[in-house]
Amino acid sequence: MATITQRESGRWQAKVRRGDAPPISRTFRTQVDAEAWARKQESEIERGVWRDAGEAESTTLAECLDRYIEEWVPRKSDPARERSHVNAVRILPLARRSMARVRSADVALVRDAWTTDGHAPATIVRRLAVLSRVFNLARREWGMESLVNPVESVSKPHVANTRSRRVTHDEIEAICAATGSHELGSLIRLAVETAMRRGELCNLRWEHVDLRACTAHLPHTKNGAARTVPLSTRAIGTLRGLPRRIDGRVFGLKPDSVTQAFDRACQRAGLVGMHFHDLRHEATSRLADLLQAHELAKVTGHRDMRMVLRYYHPRASDLAKKLG
Repeated sequence: MATITQRESGRWQAKVRRGDAPPISRTFRTQVDAEAWARKQESEIERGVWRDAGEAESTTLAECLDRYIEEWVPRKSDPARERSHVNAVRILPLARRSMARVRSADVALVRDAWTTDGHAPATIVRRLAVLSRVFNLARREWGMESLVNPVESVSKPHVANTRSRRVTHDEIEAICAATGSHELGSLIRLAVETAMRRGELCNLRWEHVDLRACTAHLPHTKNGAARTVPLSTRAIGTLRGLPRRIDGRVFGLKPDSVTQAFDRACQRAGLVGMHFHDLRHEATSRLADLLQAHELAKVTGHRDMRMVLRYYHPRASDLAKKLG
């Protein structure tokens, strides 16, 4: 049974009793809002679907983001990147609201503001994905079962990040020469030979490299599945030319530093429109000439053959030669 009373402040309090359980209450600006909320609570109680919204009402989005940083970000393959996306949400005025008060319309406004500020669609999608994960965790594991994820019903920007650029041998040599760094040049050559991701290369350790068996084991990958990558003769030669570090890592470079140095080397070499990730595309396309599709997927770490095809860019002239 619900009671609606007006308080001295002029606001209206709705209180709903639930048998022997403590009553639930909430205060509103108008009597109409209070009555509507009370009817909703009574309906959910009668249907057996009521969930306590107290935790979601008293916990701010910022508090949940902080908990996500503490408990979940360290588990990510690239914690620094994940933390940067969390912080982009954390600084918003929206973060000061309670979890229960964040609506889909609010998320849509944030998405539009990011778009206006010139952020790339892929960046906006990643930030929204982080926000969505926080709401799902809060609902499933943090005692906020009454929550509805406001991100799910918000349309996401279209990400047109399909790449088809092939990287030639001369371009690779020009970039390696322009880096002025033997270590970065070796990392670039290894990327083209193995199709490893940037983070996988930066996290590679000597204890996981078997030069006799010609393999490199990757215990931690982007999709969470460990894999062992075969090493070509060129890859083995590149690894043999590297000094052994005291910390056991093959490379002492951080992922973001690799990208920045690679971009600078491309500029010095006069190469336009090339990204470090293009090396993974190039490696996949080269390996496709040597391996069958299921073997190629094992090397690249793709679980979906559609993703393998997204990275495979055969030259029409090469296909023509196969036709005869």
